[in-house]
This record gives sequence, structure tokens and C-alpha cells, in this order.
Amino acid sequence: MRIQTTLTALTLITATGAANAEVISVQVENTLGDNNFFFTPVWVAAHNGGFDSYTTGEFASDFAGITDLAETGNTAPISEAFANSAAGAAGGVDATLASFAFEGDAPVYSPGESSTFDIEIGDASVNRFFSYASMVIPSNDLFFGNDNPNAVELFDAQGNFKGPRVIEIYGRDINDNGTELNAAENGAAFSTNGGDAISELATIRDFFAETGDDDYLASFIGSTTANNSKINSAFGADDLVARITVTPTPSGFLAFAGAGLIASVRRRK
Repeated sequence: MRIQTTLTALTLITATGAANAEVISVQVENTLGDNNFFFTPVWVAAHNGGFDSYTTGEFASDFAGITDLAETGNTAPISEAFANSAAGAAGGVDATLASFAFEGDAPVYSPGESSTFDIEIGDASVNRFFSYASMVIPSNDLFFGNDNPNAVELFDAQGNFKGPRVIEIYGRDINDNGTELNAAENGAAFSTNGGDAISELATIRDFFAETGDDDYLASFIGSTTANNSKINSAFGADDLVARITVTPTPSGFLAFAGAGLIASVRRRK
């Protein structure tokens, strides 16, 4: 069953509230089939290209907030790091896009679920670039994001929109944070398998690049997630996991300063 949620309120952290600020529409989709993997609320940012959330091949400890996101889905530390960065000081904005398909449901993106958000990003000639990150669940420390802060250019130097921008995230685009051993029975987040997490000291790497990565995901089949959903299938390297679509919107909304929780005003099934 495909679930779509439309959200027209917005929350962001911003250094400016210009009356003529640009507003973008961001749609987040979990494109996997029923009973496959989920992902956590998605952290997004519009900035001047000066915030690097992580770099493949380097240690996660060198990038504030990425381990919290990759291991638990907590976006508060990366949001704080962004606010304290040069990109944040230049007027960059960020938000956490949480999906609530049903009242009382966990704010995660279930297979087939889609939500759309309107976000005020300030000066489009400055906040030209787009970043995103989210944890794959259940897992120990798998996540997706863009390790090149200039990879997704929304606007040119004059503030003209260069979209729509469609970001398709395949299994081969998933990252292993390298901070927790991949084992479904050892403290995988959002799983009822239990066990204790085992720390490791490895660099961030491309998932599906090592022998046993497919087996790791397959080991979750038959298990139950924290919201009592059953994992009955696992995605592969060539499967489309998520899609993020960014388009301009003529709508004008007031921004609420806050910690990134998006309020829902309309739901559709």
C-alpha cells in the first residue's frame, strides 16, 4: 500500500528571514516494496556548499553528527554541527523531514510511503546547494547521504532554479558508517532482535562493496522492527531505495524557528 502525506507547515533553523526568501518543495519517497526496509526522518540542508556532512573513505569521527544519525537516526547533532559551521553562519538552513502516515505512528518512512514538504531556504543565490542524510532501518549503522556538498546544485549564482532535481538512491548508494559491527543480532537499531552492539573502528565505506553485505541484509528477513512490522525481503545493490525530488513552489510560508519537527496538516492514503 502506497501512503502519501502532504505537509505544508515547515520547521527549519535559519539565520535570516527575508521577506522574499525562496521556497522549495521537497518530496521524500521510500520506493521499496512491502515488508522491506525503512529509513528514518531525513535531514536536509540548503547552503553555500561549505558543509561536508561526511566523506567516504574517512573516519566518521571526523564529521560531527554523522554517527548519531547512522546509528540511531538522531539528527539533532548534525543539525547543531551545521548551525555552527561556516555554511550555517552564511545563512544556510536545515530541517528534519519526519513522516507521520498515521496518528501515533513512528515518524519513519515505511516501504511505499511518500511525504512532501515546503521549506523556506532564504537567499537562493547563497543557499544554492542541497544536502541530505538518513539512516536505513533496521541496521547497525547504514545510512544514505551525499558526501560531496556541491553535488546537488539547486540554484545558479544568480538564484535561478536549476531543477527539478530528482535524487534517486539505490542500494549501491548506501553507506556503512564503520562504527558498529554489522550483525542483526547485535544491537541493530529499530529491530527487536536484541543483543549488544559491537563497536568497530573503520572508515565510512560503500555498502555492497564487501563480501557478506547481501547476507547481512538477508539476516533481517523474518525479524520484526520496533513498530511491529515484519521484514520479509531485503533490497539489493541495484534496487531503488529512496527518491528525493526538489521543485520550486510559488507558495509563501512563514518559517518557524525550531528543532526540525515537521507538522502535518493534511494526510492522504
